[in-house]
Amino acid sequence: MADNVTSLFRSNAAHSPSMAALARESDGAGLVDFCIPCNPYFPTPAMFEDMAARLRDIITYYPSSADTITAELCSLLRLPPQCVAMGNGSTELITWIDHLLVRESLAVPVPTFGRWTDQPMETGKRVDMFPLQESGGFALDLAQYAEFIRARGTKVAVICNPNNPDGGFLHKHAIVQFMDAMADLDLVVIDESFLEFADAEVEPSVVQEAMLRPNVIVLRSLGKNFGLHGIRFGYLVANPSLAGRIRSMLPKWNLNSFAEHVVFMLKEHGTEYQQSLHQVRRDRMDMSGQLSSLPGLTVYPSQGNFLFVRLPVGAEGTVVRDRMLTEHRLLVRECGNKIGSSSRFLRLVVRPQVDVRRLVSGLEQVLYGTPRRGAAVPEQAAGTGYSSGTAAIDRLVSETNGAGTQGLAAQAVGAGPGAPGLPAAPAAGIGMPLPAVPSPVPVGAGGGMPMPAAASSGPPQMPQQAPQPVQPPPVPAPPVPQQPVPQQIPQQMPQQTVRQPSQHPLAAPGPVPAPVPVPAPMPAVASYPPPQMPTGPTPPGVPARGGLTAAQVRGTDGLSQAPGTSWSGAQSWPEAAGMAPLG
Repeated sequence: MADNVTSLFRSNAAHSPSMAALARESDGAGLVDFCIPCNPYFPTPAMFEDMAARLRDIITYYPSSADTITAELCSLLRLPPQCVAMGNGSTELITWIDHLLVRESLAVPVPTFGRWTDQPMETGKRVDMFPLQESGGFALDLAQYAEFIRARGTKVAVICNPNNPDGGFLHKHAIVQFMDAMADLDLVVIDESFLEFADAEVEPSVVQEAMLRPNVIVLRSLGKNFGLHGIRFGYLVANPSLAGRIRSMLPKWNLNSFAEHVVFMLKEHGTEYQQSLHQVRRDRMDMSGQLSSLPGLTVYPSQGNFLFVRLPVGAEGTVVRDRMLTEHRLLVRECGNKIGSSSRFLRLVVRPQVDVRRLVSGLEQVLYGTPRRGAAVPEQAAGTGYSSGTAAIDRLVSETNGAGTQGLAAQAVGAGPGAPGLPAAPAAGIGMPLPAVPSPVPVGAGGGMPMPAAASSGPPQMPQQAPQPVQPPPVPAPPVPQQPVPQQIPQQMPQQTVRQPSQHPLAAPGPVPAPVPVPAPMPAVASYPPPQMPTGPTPPGVPARGGLTAAQVRGTDGLSQAPGTSWSGAQSWPEAAGMAPLG
């Protein structure tokens, strides 16, 4: 029986087996799921009882049309319906985005959600994968990502915020600047499927900005937030033209009756939903602390409802996964089948403390043994190093401090920039402008969480580096000619109206937004030459090129708790769109 269960994981698929498949191969008794990233506190038991009582009617009759269900969701989230398309899960929307809007190529940082790499490859598109460095904690540098996109000539760019599986977070101002720098691309997709669990910023979503731009789509999940993966529902937000194009291809009844029932019952349970999100955030901090106490286990800062962990040296993720399942009835996600990751990494879903204690106990026994006989981690010999699927890419980028991103895919496999089968990089790559440190904005003024001030007005001083071991010289990147760039005045974004709360807890905080007109194509933003890169790896603790450290970008240093989100009105519904909540 145990062999049948563990064999379900041994495939080339980028996803874990379903709970239904696991249940068919085992009794399922006592199994604790740390694999599926679901909200464990929502729906409430009372909501489940309500759905169970109405089960016969729900599954017997047709649902209402997708337009009816979408209109109800938009009423709850204060979004104009013409800017929204609901799908039978985010995967359905990703599929239609690929078919309709991705012409020839798509760029995406890896590791990430598997459908963003697999779906376009299945339809013959070129996927330009930007490797997140293990040595940098898998943090995404948007300036380097933009240079990579320009060098490859990619048509579509994707960002997942927070990213799956590592939980990396980017602040709203940085993503908006990236969207403007990529205004000439066919499409920019911001996947916010896990953004509801973030607390590093008060209003982190870019849905309002997406509606004003001609080439931006924001993808949102409902199943993950509401703890209802099986219902399969999600939505996207874009300008009316883009959203309407996707909506026109969807079947009239692509949403099922369970989805309709949940959407229409949500307005009565806003407070419970808000409380569930706060509890997940508290559990995430507690779980991170408990896992960090295990010797040799690395826990990466996360703003999702999961934690990305690196196993100790010598531990094999597939062995740990199988033993945790068969010996301790704990289901964990081993990430060896995620591009850009390896079997040394696990993604562990945030769960209540009683389950986390069981997880930690199981990991202690599997990794170290009691006593150490039979442990998955062997005794380390002198000079033992580690090897992972990202080590080669880490070494390449570290040696050039990111300057070798042109032709990176060719270099990563040991070839030169002109390797066969890889399109040549343009003669002059155009990078995005480096982000400036924003001025702190009071939360009461409607801004996000104040960003840490820079230590000085000038560029950060680089400390004297220690002597580096002798290494083979890196593959030189092709020279990039500097082009004179005329100075231009940055475009001013339209000011957002601050909605005032009303007296009734479910009343609209202001007039319903008028239909958003289709905006005219935005003019191309000013071109900037790539910045001059320093040589050698950046010393620890030194701000990145944009003036922010990785901890500042993620909103936490991994040790102290990030500020919690403060929703106005205890009885209000916290909108999934990240906009002003209902008063």
